Amino acid sequence: MIEIVIWLIAFALILFYCIKYWESSVSTGLSKVIPSILKSDDENRWVWGLALAVLGATTLVRPVDMLLTAIVIAIVVLVGKKIACWAMDRAKFH
Repeated sequence: MIEIVIWLIAFALILFYCIKYWESSVSTGLSKVIPSILKSDDENRWVWGLALAVLGATTLVRPVDMLLTAIVIAIVVLVGKKIACWAMDRAKFH
């Protein structure tokens, strides 16, 4: 129960500060990180704020789980990339 309360408090605080400081810091930070296809106007302020709040609160409460998830995702991406490169080498384009 304590874990849920801590997660909710962290979620609320991260969301509040993300929305409050969107123009000054969060938007510019996201613009540097995300691809241009995902960039848009202030319409997605709430979507990105909620996503950052969920990720931030979960990382604060369960950091090992988030680290292991990131490692598994990185391994899957690397294996997929290697398989795609291998398949492209094997394909015959006439």
